[in-house]
Amino acid sequence: MRTSPPVPRTLRALCALIGLLAALAATIGLLWQGTDAGAALTVTSVRGQTVQLVGEGLYRYDSLLAGAGFRGVDVVVLVIGIPLLAVSAWLAGRESLRGRLLLVGTLGFFLYQYASMALGAAYNELFLVYIGLFSASLFAFVLAYATIDRDQLASAISPRFPRRAIASFLFIVAGGLGVLWGGPVVAGLVAGTAPDRLDTYTTFMTYVLDLGVIAPAAVLGGVLVLRRAATGVLLAAVVLVVTFFIGPALTAMTISQLAAGVTFTTGEVIGPVVSFTILGLAGMVMGAVLLRHVDGSNIESPMRGTAGVADEALGA
Repeated sequence: MRTSPPVPRTLRALCALIGLLAALAATIGLLWQGTDAGAALTVTSVRGQTVQLVGEGLYRYDSLLAGAGFRGVDVVVLVIGIPLLAVSAWLAGRESLRGRLLLVGTLGFFLYQYASMALGAAYNELFLVYIGLFSASLFAFVLAYATIDRDQLASAISPRFPRRAIASFLFIVAGGLGVLWGGPVVAGLVAGTAPDRLDTYTTFMTYVLDLGVIAPAAVLGGVLVLRRAATGVLLAAVVLVVTFFIGPALTAMTISQLAAGVTFTTGEVIGPVVSFTILGLAGMVMGAVLLRHVDGSNIESPMRGTAGVADEALGA
């Protein structure tokens, strides 16, 4: 059997850098309450709509909806994202296959989040930090992905691995994203108008990433899982971890937005908020099921002797 490549020091350094920069960005986003004399409270968008801005703090030039939402996600990054990154990086360094799968998925969340901030948030003082987080998350994700040997992963998958259940859930994730985000876009195209809540922005970064990356990855992962391909399990792990973050992120975003004075219709609450919260909880359960059916003690490497400790920590 081929030996699994050890976790490179570069990957460990990148994970540490991501944790530090993310803690900095999220903390400043939450605590910076200063006002800017030149920051307007309302502006007129290029489509002639009057849009209310945050008007204070780091996100003062973002719309009230988006800026308040960013603060909600900052809470999730600090409370869940950074601790999970630290734990998964430690487990991966202990030669745990489950830990490596968890690390790839967690880095997928950071890549998703800071691609959104670097490309979609209104320019602010942390622009270079967002670029650094986006870049570090991208290359860390690639390195973490490369540390997982497909042959060893294939041999570590339990014969009782619930392929149909996990594949079905991945298809549900893709379909849900298609309906929730694709529906408003199609309706806008038919009506000749932009979707609601576009505000001052030129495009929806969330729609781009969800419809262009997450949904296709979910479909491809589901198909490969059904075909018993190890790559499908790896893709599934990434999508499930990212999906898990959707629940707490949307809950925190909605609470922050309501506190800031944003109003939602009943449909907006029942649609994206409730459905994605349920989807996030289901993603957590399915992610745990996936890891449960992967033998974390299967890695053979120069550091093989430490794998058992990591597997015990994951409940093997």
